[in-house]
Amino acid sequence: SPELMSRVRDGKVTSRPIAGTRRRGVDREEDQALEAELLADPKERAEHVMLVDLARNDLGRVCEFGSVAVDELMVVERFSHVMHIVSGVSGTLRDGMGPVDVLRATFPHGTVSGAPK
Repeated sequence: SPELMSRVRDGKVTSRPIAGTRRRGVDREEDQALEAELLADPKERAEHVMLVDLARNDLGRVCEFGSVAVDELMVVERFSHVMHIVSGVSGTLRDGMGPVDVLRATFPHGTVSGAPK
């Protein structure tokens, strides 16, 4: 999976939940139509927003108060055979917290467990 469960780098924690998938089109026009369909699908949108909220909650356990933010919301990333809806959530790691604390706070990842965990 191309999903980034969590990364800790230079005191910043990042998560990039993926939810919502469509196949790639045979040409650019079909690709754009499939992307529009994906982004308009209420079920896909609801599931994705739930996972973004879960990521925000998970990072809030180990990040400085008020630092957790959604950097990107519901952008489509394309891969060779599929496209996914992806968002970016990040925060500043609290003093005294490290990568193992982040793993404990975020595992299992919401795309595996759903909500509530």
